[in-house]
Order: sequence, then structure tokens, then C-alpha cells
Amino acid sequence: MTQPPPPPPQQPPQGGGFGPPQDQPPQDPPPQTPPPAAGPNLGKAPEPGYGYPQAPQAPQTPPPAAPPQGYGYPQGAPAPQPPQAPQGAPGYGYPGQQPGAYGQPQQAPYGQPGYGQPGYGQQPGYGQQPGYGYPQQPTMPYQPQAGQPGGGKKLNAQVVIIVAAVVAIALIIGGGVWYASSGKDEGKQNDTAGVSGGTGGTDDGNGGATSGKEKAPSDPGAKVLFQVPAPEVKNDSTVVVSGSWLTDKAYVKSGIAQIVGYDRDKGSQLWKLPLAGPVCQASRHVTDDNLTAILYQPAMPTKADPSHGCSQVALIDLDAGKRLWTKTVKTGDQLINFDNITLSGKTVAVGSTSGGAAFDVSGKLLWSPKPTDSCYDAGYGGGEKLVAVRKCGSYDQRQLHIQTIDPKSGKVISEYKMTEGIEYASIVSTNPLVVAADVGDSAGDGSGISDFFSIDGKTGKLRTRISAPGEQFAARCEGITRVEACNLLAVGNDRLYLPTEEHDGTGKYSQTNEIVAFDLATGKQTGQRADAGDGYTISPLRMDGGNLIAYKRPPYDKGGQIVSIAGGSFKQTTLLRNPSTESVRDVETSMSPEYSEFLYAEGRLYMSKVYASKRSTVRDKEYLAVGFGTG
Repeated sequence: MTQPPPPPPQQPPQGGGFGPPQDQPPQDPPPQTPPPAAGPNLGKAPEPGYGYPQAPQAPQTPPPAAPPQGYGYPQGAPAPQPPQAPQGAPGYGYPGQQPGAYGQPQQAPYGQPGYGQPGYGQQPGYGQQPGYGYPQQPTMPYQPQAGQPGGGKKLNAQVVIIVAAVVAIALIIGGGVWYASSGKDEGKQNDTAGVSGGTGGTDDGNGGATSGKEKAPSDPGAKVLFQVPAPEVKNDSTVVVSGSWLTDKAYVKSGIAQIVGYDRDKGSQLWKLPLAGPVCQASRHVTDDNLTAILYQPAMPTKADPSHGCSQVALIDLDAGKRLWTKTVKTGDQLINFDNITLSGKTVAVGSTSGGAAFDVSGKLLWSPKPTDSCYDAGYGGGEKLVAVRKCGSYDQRQLHIQTIDPKSGKVISEYKMTEGIEYASIVSTNPLVVAADVGDSAGDGSGISDFFSIDGKTGKLRTRISAPGEQFAARCEGITRVEACNLLAVGNDRLYLPTEEHDGTGKYSQTNEIVAFDLATGKQTGQRADAGDGYTISPLRMDGGNLIAYKRPPYDKGGQIVSIAGGSFKQTTLLRNPSTESVRDVETSMSPEYSEFLYAEGRLYMSKVYASKRSTVRDKEYLAVGFGTG
């Protein structure tokens, strides 16, 4: 890794929230991201051998790294401090830990199920990406190497020379951009574009479609539409407030034991739905008539009883702000505490270590765990299809069955059996079917991903496996309890879009990255690449027909951007550009795409937190959500 440059002579001014200057709000729990190689290996072929059983590792507890400053931020500039991470909820790169016995309660913040994993920050309506801001699979943390900030592996000289030569050749051939030749989704998505997306539009001759709903305004310059103050937390606990949705009528956001609908442009409250306890999980999918599903606790936690379990399954009308029904499922005389929830068509499905269950949107129970089952449905992926992650065998001899099932009956349509020893898997997309896993705990960066598996949903056969080393690619999946909790990636045009890790840019002191595409039929990179630009870091949010919607996190002196990337040419079009004023920048950069919820549609960008905690001082100004808009 290239050593960081010395700090620039002038430091950026400090500031706080909107209005008068404030102290910078703390960021959500920061990642410990291993530094990238000297330029990402964008042409790595899948590696043979995977799925070997791993012995449980002893937990290690190195201190967490300092929170990252804004991308491109000058060295030495003060950085906002993260809130205290909830006990039992490791963030990216936090010390690894082994899960306890199945069904054994774990210490967790309000609204949080076992293993200390908080709920999704799902973003349905317009098909937004699964929520950001969740602790990932507790793999072993990346160990720092002597003399290297950030704990990265140092490339040897031979590797650096080879990579440099490849880059030089590619730049000569491609005129500064890497090019290569490149290689029909079914059903209707409830969230219209989501992580997975149909080809949509007309093929442009480069293997991708050109059309999407999102159009560039005459002026992409945005202004702050509104900000929602962070809710008051009366003690030192951390409360989960994940879950946000966007309909044609409202921006909807979870609060503490409530869900609130806001006017999309003004931020005025349209409705408020109180709940008996905190939201634990929330589906990122919605029905055509804007219904979605959540898990929540039956009562507010107390010091004496810090968790009541996530046993309540509810269907929510996002337009009317009403809870249509609440259901529970028992095993024997005990209520099942569920770990995840999703929605496919008119079916609400929930999974847990006690098994899975499903309800029709009418409230009718479709299936529930059977006491005689030797395997169990740990969770489901929803959207266009319904896919179960079914676990069989003991912890050290686990086999995962990836099953596409009929959402009405639960009947298995197709099945792919993963190699024995892979303990966890995440559903990235149900149509086309893409699964992520950390094979052999080899990712090494807490991302939960070492490989992606492209599977034929009709036959259950493996189409291809894509190697995605953690030191090269920045996508993340949790996979332990929340099988749909993936972010910083997207699927569409029968391709997988991944961001590379940050690396040195061409500008002085700058860092940057790219988005690259993999063909889901061959597993090979298509040669398409979207550059973030010096000082920016780019992350996929969702598909828009055949186009990719992405967010550019800015350097310290600029505002962030939303861009549309054409599915074939990969040409970028700026849809929104946030203000670069200091007070606005401070709020925007306190919500990173890794640890917050991002929703974009029709010239509107909404960013929100997934945790609420007691503010460290009365001077701090924190926001639960902020909206930006053009026009």
C-alpha cells in the first residue's frame, strides 16, 4: 500500500448541522477497511477451491480503528467520532466473535435480535437498495501490519510491478479507460428496481439497456428540503431505528417505537404509527399498493428487561400509515423470535434459528416450522421471487440449501446445495438468483463476502462462481441472521455491479475507486468501469431499468452526487449534486453509504441513520434523516 501523503497546508474549517455552526455530528460506527492494493485487480479470474470447513476461531479483541474521515479529507483534519457501538453488535472490522447456541438470547440494543444485529434499513418503494448501516458477519478482523496505517496487507514489489504493467497496457489500449467485450428477468418486482433489476428499455448494442425512469434535470444542483432531528434517548443505550421507504406520496422512516410518514418535499408529518416496542427488522420490498412488513418487539425494553424479543410480525400500509395486522408464531408454548423479514408478491416471510414462517397479506398463515424438521429456514430473500436459505447439519458440518420456493405454498421449485462447511449465505438478488458467502472465512475484512454464486433459479444449477477478494472489492453482506442485508452492490442486465476498494487517485492527496461489472453467465468482468473521480468514492444504490443509480461520496470540500450509469456504455449522467457549504457537508458526511439508509427517486435523495443514542453533549446537533432535492 502506498503510504499516505503529508497533510495539505490548509485544514478545512469545522462546523456542525444546518444553521449556526455546530460541532460535527458523530458518524455511525466506522468500518475497519483494509487498505487496497496498488490499484484494484479488475481482471481477476475465479479461483478454484472453496467451501472447506473451518474450525471456530478464538475471538480476538484488538481496539477498533479510528473512524474514517471523509473521502479525500486532508490528513490530520479532525474527524467526527462515532457513537458508542451497541454491545454485542460488531461493525465492519470489529473484533470477530462466534455465535452462541441457536436460540440462545444475546445482549442487544433496543429493537435488535440475537447476535446483536440490528434491523435492516431497507429502502423499498422505487426498489432501493437494502439498508445501510448494519454490523456484518463477525469474521476475524484484518490484522494491521507493522508500519502500515489501516491494517492492510503490503503488496510485494513483484505484485506491484505486475499490476502497474497491466494498468499501463490497459490505459494504452483503452485510451485511459479499460474496455472489453461483454456478454430476461422474469416477473414483476414489488420494489420496481431494487438490488435486482430487469433489463428494461432497449439494448444499446453493448450488452446493456439504455433506458430508465430517472431523468437528468436542467440543473442538478440540489438544496436541503428538510431535516428530521434525532429522537431523544433518555439513557445511555443505543436504539435501532432502521427502516425507511419512499412512495409516491411520502417518505417514511422508523423512529423509536414508531413509524412516521413525512411529506416528500416539505418534511411535514403526514402520519405517525405508534408501536408497542422498537422496530427490529423491516422489509425492503413493498407491494404494488404500498404495503410492507416489519418485525417489532411487543413492549419497550427496560433496564430490568432489555429485550422482549422480536416476535411481532406486522403488515403496514405506507400510504395510510396504518398497521393492518400483527401476527405471532409459536413453537410449543413459546413465541418465536424472528431474525429477518421479507416480502414477495403477496407473501410475508420470516426466518429464524427456530425455522421459517409465512403469511398472506390477508393475514392467513401459509406455513410455519415443523417440529419434525431436521433442517430449518434461517431466512428468505424476497422481491420478484422468494428464496429460502435452509440450513442442515451441525455448526461445524453445515450445509446450506438455496431454495427457490412457491410464495403461496412454500413448495420447493429448485434447489442448489452449497459446499459443506459454508456456514452463512446472503441473498443478493432473487431474479436473477445471486448468493454471496464468505467461503472458508477467507474475506478477511468483515465484509461477509469472498465469493458470489450465480444460480439458475429454474433448475438450481450453478451458472458460475465469482471470486471477489475483500481487499479488492467493497461490497458487504451480513448473512448471519439477516440474509438480505447486502449493500454497496447491485444486480441488473444479468450482471453484478461491485465497487472497488479505495486507492490513490491522480490528484494530490486524493483517493478514489470505481464500479465494475461481472457477467452472471460467465463470471468474467465485462470490461465496463465507472470512475468516481478524484476525491470521490462511488457506490451502487439500485437499478433503474437498464441503468445503474450510484452515489458519489464527496471529498471534504464538496457535496455528494447521485449519478445514473448507462447499462451498456457506462456513461455517467449527474442527476443530483448536493450543496458544498460546510454545514450541509457536515451532515451529509455523517451518513455514509456503508452505515446509513439512502433512497433516491425523481430528483430527491433521502439519507437517514439506523441508530439513535444519547447525544454526547448538548451542543451536538444530530439528525435522524435529511432530504435533498433539485428544482
